[in-house]
Amino acid sequence: MEWLRGLLPADDASITPLVLGRRHRPDYWLLALTVILLTTGLIVIFSLSPALSETQHVSSNYYIVKQLVAIGLGMVAFVAAVHIPLGAWQRWARPLLALAAIATLLAVVMPVNPDYPAHRWVRLGGFSFQSVELLKFALLVWLAGLLAKYTGRGAMASVSVVLKPILIALGIIAVVVVGVQSDLGSMGVIVAIMAAMLLVAGVPLKRFVMILGIVVIALILAVAVIPYRRERLLAYLHPTSNCQESASGYQACQAMIAVGSGGMIGLGLGSSVQAYGYLPEAANDSIFAIYAEKFGFIGAIILFGIFVGLFTRIKNIAVRSTDQFSRLLAVGIFTWLAVQSVINIGAMIGLLPLKGITLPFISYGGTSVVFVLAAMGLVFQISRYTAYGSGIGQRNTERRAYDNSPDRRRYRGSYHPGLGNR
Repeated sequence: MEWLRGLLPADDASITPLVLGRRHRPDYWLLALTVILLTTGLIVIFSLSPALSETQHVSSNYYIVKQLVAIGLGMVAFVAAVHIPLGAWQRWARPLLALAAIATLLAVVMPVNPDYPAHRWVRLGGFSFQSVELLKFALLVWLAGLLAKYTGRGAMASVSVVLKPILIALGIIAVVVVGVQSDLGSMGVIVAIMAAMLLVAGVPLKRFVMILGIVVIALILAVAVIPYRRERLLAYLHPTSNCQESASGYQACQAMIAVGSGGMIGLGLGSSVQAYGYLPEAANDSIFAIYAEKFGFIGAIILFGIFVGLFTRIKNIAVRSTDQFSRLLAVGIFTWLAVQSVINIGAMIGLLPLKGITLPFISYGGTSVVFVLAAMGLVFQISRYTAYGSGIGQRNTERRAYDNSPDRRRYRGSYHPGLGNR
């Protein structure tokens, strides 16, 4: 893929050069776990198709075909993210963020769908695009580059230099995503991504806590001043008192019914009851409840284990990254996927208030699948340049020297930049 290097923008003196380690075998477990989760989502959506086609009056293959197309596009995005050099992503951060801003503005000015009366989608004919997913992806690439630059200059303690542009960006995003698009769940994920990256980058803890406190207060006010958000919070606090079909707690109640109905081993792939019009957004926000209904407690534990395995791989890649830009990218992607998964699953089992947010890899939805796979492509590329952490003792030293031998590096996934790397 050398031709891609010719597409790189001209060198920018404001961008800190990447100091990558020696290239080696990537983390194929990361790829395997991603494929397992995507396959699980396809199986659930396929089993849901008869119920969805009956209630939505569409073809029985409608949802599975659209999801397969989305995964196909997502795999293209994955391959592109793997092969486009990390330096290109660092240089293209601002244009990518500008593209996300344009998409968000288009979503704001376009007419809304009566079934989903929120300005969250760009709709052109039969094509729909959720702008906030591009915004998450673009934001973490931009913020990783910005923080890597400031870290290299030793300017992380400066409020005016580091935090001012970030807080301005956060304020603009909050106005659009929370105020206009009414998407508090996605805003919570964005805040978590930014907070994790700032903390890892080395923002002074006192300033970090102060800013985080202000953001949390702002989110509380965003819930308090909007009636339907207050109703959802009350439904979360008193779940059994708002279960009528027209009540705000109806979806949460039906989700817990679905989870409880699965019992220990589940009802089976073809035996879902809640999907037949009882549980809203069965293929999107509520897909974990349908999964638990079909596969039961044991199936849910297995799915948790797969997610934990995936997040552990991403965390290890972040820890072993050899440059700040790669490390911050991996941290942002870890936070994005982990927080979104916790919010979705927590809402379905009654531990968190209900939010309209998808379960990564599993939920039906083209935009989410494409950008999640693009993010995984970045992590997969970063895994090619990881290093073993420093160890103590002669045994660890001998192991790193052995793993850094040219022949051994062809088969193992990491190397230590201080030993045997010439």
